[in-house]
Amino acid sequence: MILCITHSQDAYTIELVQQRLQQLGYPSFRFNSDEFGTRYRLRYRLTPEGPQYQLQHGKQTLNASDVSAVWYRKLWKLQVPPSLDPAYVPAFIKEYNTSLHIFLDALDVPWINPMHIDHGIGNNKLIQLSAAQAAGLHVPQTLISNHAEDAIKFYDANNGDVVVKLHGALSKTMDGAGDFFPTTRLRKEDVPMLESLAACPMILQEYIPKERELRVAYIDGEIFTGSLKAPESTDWRTNSTTIIQWEPYQLPPETAEKIDAMMRLLNLPFGAIDMIVQPDGKYVFLEVNPQGEWGMLEKYLGFPIAETIAEKLVNRITNE
Repeated sequence: MILCITHSQDAYTIELVQQRLQQLGYPSFRFNSDEFGTRYRLRYRLTPEGPQYQLQHGKQTLNASDVSAVWYRKLWKLQVPPSLDPAYVPAFIKEYNTSLHIFLDALDVPWINPMHIDHGIGNNKLIQLSAAQAAGLHVPQTLISNHAEDAIKFYDANNGDVVVKLHGALSKTMDGAGDFFPTTRLRKEDVPMLESLAACPMILQEYIPKERELRVAYIDGEIFTGSLKAPESTDWRTNSTTIIQWEPYQLPPETAEKIDAMMRLLNLPFGAIDMIVQPDGKYVFLEVNPQGEWGMLEKYLGFPIAETIAEKLVNRITNE
């Protein structure tokens, strides 16, 4: 049994991966992490043979001992029963999160991605940039700060060609839904607002001129790349999905090798990587999102990303 960790609103990609797993002879259990406290029954026991961990969802039952691998797509915020007294909400969230991780920590099997690595890399852009640089990729000059003086000096040193963005993962989905803070070019009139950094540290990077924007799906050594003609906006995710025209793109072998080296340095089997192709042809690494979206590349370009995820999981079961 392969456990697929996602959330109740996830569609398309999850079904494709599960379909391929079924074709390969591996049944899967879809676990909607947001519904853990509302639609799952947990039963953990200490027996003479050792601890046993069991989840039940409807007519389906999952024993931790039956799980042979995990596809960790996303972990979502817990739903809280609307009828629950607000005074009990903190205890509900705390105890259910604890119970969830008790189950997940019991799964000593192959993961794509291992959760602690996924979270550690996803929450640290500086580690990502450092690994990319060590692998030979070009990276933008970067500052992470909560101090206006640092930011203003960085702005001046880059002649005002600076973008700002948040460190945390965005809520943007492949269909363009959801509110988020996009990568935004800093204007001169915005500089006085940098005093507010004390309330919210941010990432500042040199602005990189772009000919094309790339979304690279990396799966355990396999690479699939989609490309967009650079939009007028700084962040392509602000555009309507009806005007986004994805095109297949072939990375130069040396760039693909550097991406592979970076991902191995990070010990990350899967990631959605954002890069820029400059007008002079230089490739610049921006970031890797361990839980990044790739469904649009499969849907519009026909890339077999879901099949590859399923096959790589099965390979890990066989090899490990």
